[in-house]
Amino acid sequence: MKRHLAAVAILLPLLAACGDANQRLVNNDEYGDYRNGRARNRPQGASAGLVVFGVDKDREAREAAAAGTGLSVNAYLWRATLDTLSFMPLASADPFGGTIITDWYTPPGAGSERFRAQAYVLGRQLRSDGVRVQVFRQTMERGQWIDSPVSTATNSEMEDKVLARARELRSQSAAR
Repeated sequence: MKRHLAAVAILLPLLAACGDANQRLVNNDEYGDYRNGRARNRPQGASAGLVVFGVDKDREAREAAAAGTGLSVNAYLWRATLDTLSFMPLASADPFGGTIITDWYTPPGAGSERFRAQAYVLGRQLRSDGVRVQVFRQTMERGQWIDSPVSTATNSEMEDKVLARARELRSQSAAR
């Protein structure tokens, strides 16, 4: 019984500290509002200027708003990926998640195989590792589509084409 009371005595103040009313005013010496010499509220939550695991989401959102693109990914990589995969029918495109998925495409003259692709634009910066493309292949065997291997070089070649197109788009916009 005494242990339970001791545990409650320890946990009760800790739980009380979790409430919304735990916002204290901070003096000038701690967070320094030196303009008017008055205390201000201590920053709370994720928007308090803390960078967790090296990613400042607030800064990325400000940069996206300043760029005016409305995209959460690099606009050149996004446009280049759409251009590169434009020969395949588009199944879905999510500019905020950076995902492009095509539908199955059968090249002319190759009725027994088909391809589809998934592309991921990975960030706001134009970098060589900023895009990933996966190509999937199926072949027709006995009236059914069967998954078949795709060369890893195929994925790399598609990524290289996207990057080349992104560089071209960037140079065109810089020339204007």
